[in-house]
Amino acid sequence: MEGLEVAAVGSGRAPRRAPGHEAEPGAGAGAARLESHRAELVGYCYRMLGSVFEAEDAVQETMVRAWRGLDRFEERSSLRSWVYRIATNVCLDTLAAGKRRARPMDLSGPTRGAASPGAPLDAGLWIEPCPAGLVNTADDPAEAAETGESVRLAFIAALQHLPPKQRAILLLREVMCFSAREVADLHGCTVASVNSALQRARATLAARRETTGDTAVRPPGTVQQALAERYAAAFSGFDMDELSMLLHVDATLSLPPHALWMRGVSDIQAWLTGPAAGCRGSRLVPTFANGSPAFGQYRPDADGTGFVPWALQVIDFSGDRITNISAFRDTERLFPLFDLPARIDA
Repeated sequence: MEGLEVAAVGSGRAPRRAPGHEAEPGAGAGAARLESHRAELVGYCYRMLGSVFEAEDAVQETMVRAWRGLDRFEERSSLRSWVYRIATNVCLDTLAAGKRRARPMDLSGPTRGAASPGAPLDAGLWIEPCPAGLVNTADDPAEAAETGESVRLAFIAALQHLPPKQRAILLLREVMCFSAREVADLHGCTVASVNSALQRARATLAARRETTGDTAVRPPGTVQQALAERYAAAFSGFDMDELSMLLHVDATLSLPPHALWMRGVSDIQAWLTGPAAGCRGSRLVPTFANGSPAFGQYRPDADGTGFVPWALQVIDFSGDRITNISAFRDTERLFPLFDLPARIDA
């Protein structure tokens, strides 16, 4: 993909069963073959739907449908292509309601840093973060970096601007590495139709990058890790001078499920020292999300006995500066997903 290198994905993370979806009885060789595709299917469905929870439900539904139809699979295509056809149809059914997930900056302009966040909006509106283990088990650093680019929050949000079938074709061709012929067979269309849809999808994403200014190039892993450690120390110490040095001049801060977001060092500082002043003294527990360093943020408990979950912060870098901080406030669902503790004792 022009301007974005992507790679096939996999996962070693144990899947969670979707509520009401139990494994089919009689699991054997056929079930094992199906299960071998589960991990990369979660990565594909996450990119399609923008939600880890919806992706896992979609993959579980895919497995149920595939198991029930396995005796009718005639191997005129590979099992992988057949399972992806089912997963694509499940995702298209989910997207048929017209719901498009977004980031706060996709819905409105920036606000001043001292503004109130307002009431939280429906969680189903927002792009959700994804744990590293669900989309990347690559041992090769270059492959891991390419996979990380294909799950950046900005890329997942840009995908939501594509019609669902174009989205599927682009992902199947340029992330999951299917050939044009395989995608055509999967969709029941011609190779020419696939290539045409792929070109339109590329053009839409390129225009989206120009509109949002998303030209970020990530620093090497060691540099990124050092910057993340500096950020964690500065945030925990509420060192505004150090944070100012780390932030890009046009850095953004968003707080889903609140629609509020802000741009620029001065407004981010005004937010932290104003409405978010209670974050002073927070503890940050490192993790990884969407190919980026992330932190579970714990604010001091009012009773002084420890620290309680406040937000999952996902940090994006370009060069040696932070370009975006996404602080996801839905800790009740997200902290268990990222294996973060329920609280930290004093």
